[in-house]
Amino acid sequence: MEGPRQITLEQFHADIKAQNAASKEDITFVCPMCGTHQSARDLIEAGAGKTFDEVEKYLAFSCVGRFTNAGSPRNKPDGKPCNWTLGGMFRLHKLEVIADGQAHPRFELAERPKIARAA
Repeated sequence: MEGPRQITLEQFHADIKAQNAASKEDITFVCPMCGTHQSARDLIEAGAGKTFDEVEKYLAFSCVGRFTNAGSPRNKPDGKPCNWTLGGMFRLHKLEVIADGQAHPRFELAERPKIARAA
């Protein structure tokens, strides 16, 4: 089995910028287990924190479903949130960002950001 794709921190930042999100709250990632497209704004709305700074530690690492009492991932991604996090024992992520000589698991970026919503 092939391992996760690895990119540098600089490439990760370039990919985020290329997504051209309306704001940092709208940068959109995809949970590798359920396929949900999610952003910092979604984490804030789910109660993970009140500001970007408070939810940043969860962004691209924990599915928004962890904060809405969603269940475990289903056998096949269905676009509904789940309770997955990359901090567990199972290493099922598809992307690692290399920084300071270490590989950090992350959700992949969505092809496009979610459409910005009125705050």
